[in-house]
Amino acid sequence: MVILNQNTSLQDELIEFDKKYFLHPTSPIQQQQKQGPTFIFTKGEGINLYDLSGKKVMDGMSSLWNVNIGHGREELGQVAKEQMAKLAFTSNFATFSNEPAIRLAKKLADISSANLQATFFTSGGSEANDTAYKLARHYWILKGQPNRKKIISRTKSYHGVAIGSTSATGLKPFRDFTNSLAPDFLHVNNNSSCFLRELIEKEGPETIAAFIAEPVQGAGGVHIPPEHYFKEVNKICKQYGILFITDEVITGFGRTGTYFGIEHDGVEPDMMCFAKGVTSGYAQLGGVMLSKEIHKVFTDMSTGTLLHGYTYSGHPMACAVALKNIEIIETENLIDQSKKLGIELLKGLRTIQKNHQIVQQVRGRGLMAAIEFVNEKDSTNPLAPQVVAEAAKRGLICRSVIFDDQDTVVLAPPLIISKQELHTLIDILDHSIATIEKQ
Repeated sequence: MVILNQNTSLQDELIEFDKKYFLHPTSPIQQQQKQGPTFIFTKGEGINLYDLSGKKVMDGMSSLWNVNIGHGREELGQVAKEQMAKLAFTSNFATFSNEPAIRLAKKLADISSANLQATFFTSGGSEANDTAYKLARHYWILKGQPNRKKIISRTKSYHGVAIGSTSATGLKPFRDFTNSLAPDFLHVNNNSSCFLRELIEKEGPETIAAFIAEPVQGAGGVHIPPEHYFKEVNKICKQYGILFITDEVITGFGRTGTYFGIEHDGVEPDMMCFAKGVTSGYAQLGGVMLSKEIHKVFTDMSTGTLLHGYTYSGHPMACAVALKNIEIIETENLIDQSKKLGIELLKGLRTIQKNHQIVQQVRGRGLMAAIEFVNEKDSTNPLAPQVVAEAAKRGLICRSVIFDDQDTVVLAPPLIISKQELHTLIDILDHSIATIEKQ
């Protein structure tokens, strides 16, 4: 309960509480301490968020790439309420289970590639990726090849912030944040299958457990792989007996115009990580899907306990919310909407590129896109953060990526965005870029 001083507004009080008590994730700590939060959100509706002062802003990032069906969907709140009133939580360790988790696991098998069968649930994406590494290594132990423990990921990749997923992340500043990374993680050029083959042969295929990749790199700057890249990568993995893991934490559940991003490439992974869009952020949930072959090895060759699990693995309320969320995605044809409006978004960004010399490149797939800038006046002063700040003033939330010498604004609006709202988003970006260009 917040107790207000007579001479202090609610907003001032909350700002002070925020600065004193709330350590924000992925935040500029000194700026937070000096200025407090830019927005204190109190309500979400459709593609918009409202802050404590009543200001409305368009959520051009689906918050953290995850609010696929938009804000304020009462259906999900109702499902959560009903499930919590009936069974809020029960352990799924050992031989215990619950109906929502079982039905969600079955639904995921129905909507994913034909070779994926069993799901291990987590609370989010970082846990999902860490779980994938552990399960991949355990698979090779069961197969009698315990030396297969190295995990290869790509440069410009983002796989989360748990210690294993941090070690896999290809963005160096995230790895530099800690002084003791997990061992046996390697990074390879994000667009070259030839470099992957060279690295495998250099390290020795018998030492490699798995290769992990995002179908479209999200937090690293919305990078789309070259044509045939994943088919070549999949062929290499099969040749050397290496497990191929796709990280669909951002690209899953319609974000790229298909159910899962890897569908664009016609490739079936051995394992698939998911989170974010599975519940559209209404509950914390993630997981790893395993191929039929991996699942069979686990069930046939394990002689003891699978010593991996989280308290909230298969949380009944979260799984019930996920089932309703997937139902909405399907009944409202949001995957097709993402595909169609993604084409419209990219068309609008290409017009912006023609209008402004500082825009070097635009790219996108479905409703995730990027605008890359070049600052010829001052290469030490990235333009993307300036554009993001200007867009926020004009009522649009987007995000800058300045890792690895990039100067990029990324976008990922909710899949429910209308064509008219999309053009408003494009207009705000256009005017924001024009403002910065004139400075």
